[in-house]
Amino acid sequence: MPIEILMPALSPTMEEGTLAKWLVKEGDTVNSGDIMAEIETDKATMEFEAVDEGVVGKILVSEGTDGVKVNTPIAVLLEDGESADDIGETSSKPTETPRSKTEDPKNDAPTPAAAPAAAPSKSDGERIFASPLARRIAADKGIDLADLKGSGPKGRIVKADVEGAKATPKAQQATSTDAPAGAASAPAMASGPTTDQVRKMYEGREYEEQPLDGMRKTIAARLTEAKQSVPHFYLRRDIQLDALLKFRATLNKQLEARGVKLSVNDFIIKACALALQQVPDANAVWAGDRTLSLKPSDVAVAVAIEGGLFTPVLKDADMKSLSALSTEMKDLATRARDRKLAPHEYMGGSFAISNLGMFGIDNFDAIINPPHAAILAVGAGAKKPVVGEDGELKVATVMSTTLSVDHRVIDGALGANLLNAIKDNLENPMGMLA
Repeated sequence: MPIEILMPALSPTMEEGTLAKWLVKEGDTVNSGDIMAEIETDKATMEFEAVDEGVVGKILVSEGTDGVKVNTPIAVLLEDGESADDIGETSSKPTETPRSKTEDPKNDAPTPAAAPAAAPSKSDGERIFASPLARRIAADKGIDLADLKGSGPKGRIVKADVEGAKATPKAQQATSTDAPAGAASAPAMASGPTTDQVRKMYEGREYEEQPLDGMRKTIAARLTEAKQSVPHFYLRRDIQLDALLKFRATLNKQLEARGVKLSVNDFIIKACALALQQVPDANAVWAGDRTLSLKPSDVAVAVAIEGGLFTPVLKDADMKSLSALSTEMKDLATRARDRKLAPHEYMGGSFAISNLGMFGIDNFDAIINPPHAAILAVGAGAKKPVVGEDGELKVATVMSTTLSVDHRVIDGALGANLLNAIKDNLENPMGMLA
C-alpha cells in the first residue's frame, strides 16, 4: 500500500512550514535515513529524512510552497511491486489538509495563518486550488487567480505561476476596495488598524509591501503576547567595568597562543549564570499554573540575524570556563546567522541576555521571552565621572544594565538580589574563576 509522507513537526511549536527544496524527484529510490527535502520552520531551515524506504511515486507539494500545515501529505512513497496507479485519490489532494489525530474538532476557529483557507472560485463555481504563498503574492500584485493556470499537482497554482503574471485593472480594484471583512487583515484589529486601513492612510505615497515571513510572524505574536500578558517590572544598576577590562586584557594576552579572545559579553554570560546559582529562587520559569525552579544555569543570549533574532541557550553556563563559553557562543551565533540551529539549541533556559552595547545604545528595556522570568538588557560602557569610596571624584568605565522581571515569578527584593549578584560578579571578575 502506498505510504503517505506527511509534513513533519520539526520543533515542538511548529504548526506549518515552507517546503523550501526537494532533494529527490519522482521515480527516485530512497532508503530510511536519506535526506528528502529542506523545510523552513519559523526559525531555521532543516533537513527532512525518510523514515521508510521505497520509490517516490508522487510529489504532492511543490518547492517554495508556503504555509504547509503539519501532517499534510507532501509526497507518496511506493513499495515493491506498486506503481503510480496504486496511489489513491486521498493522497493526491495536498490542498485538503487533514486534521491531526490530536486536534480537537472544537478548535476549528481560523488562525491568522489559516485565513487564506477560504479558497477563491471561478465564475462557474469551480474551486481554485492555490498555495497560501501564491494567494498572498496574487493579492499583493492584484492578480485574479481565476485567470491563471496552475503548474502544481492537480493544477494547483503555485508561487512560480503568479510571479510572472500581470495584474488586470479589475483585479486591482477588487483587491483594494472589495477585500472581505474577514480577510487576513482582520486579526490585526486587536492591536491596531487593519491592513486596508493602513494602506488607505498612505494612498498616493510610494511604498513597497513586505509580507511577513514565518520568523517575523512568530516574533510579532510572541512579543505581543509577552508584553500584554507578562507583568513586567524593571530594575536598573550601573556597573563599573574597569577591573573587568583590565582582567580581560591580562587573560586575552595569556590565551592568545590558544586562539581564544574573550569578549565582555562572555564575562556577562558567566556573571549571570553564577548569579542564578547565588540567588537560586530567581532561577525559575512560569509554567501556567505553577513555576518550575531550575537547578542548572541555562542562559539564553539574543543574536541578531537578518529579519529577526535567535536566542541560543548556553546550558550549564555556570560550570563552564570563560574560554569554553566564548567558543560555544561564537559557534552558536555563527550557526544562528546561517539559520542552522536545531530547536533544542534555542529552546529552554530560565534567563536571557540582550546586549546592544556594541551598537552604542546606553540603556534600554528588553521584553521577557516566555517562559523566562527575567532578561538583562546591557548597554554600552562609557567613561563617566563617579564618586569613589573615599569620596573623591574619579573617571570610570560605567555600563548601564536593566533587568526586566516577571512579577509572577520574581518579586522586587528577589529581583534586586539577582541584579546585585550580577553586578558584584562583574565588578569582581577574579571571583568568577574561584
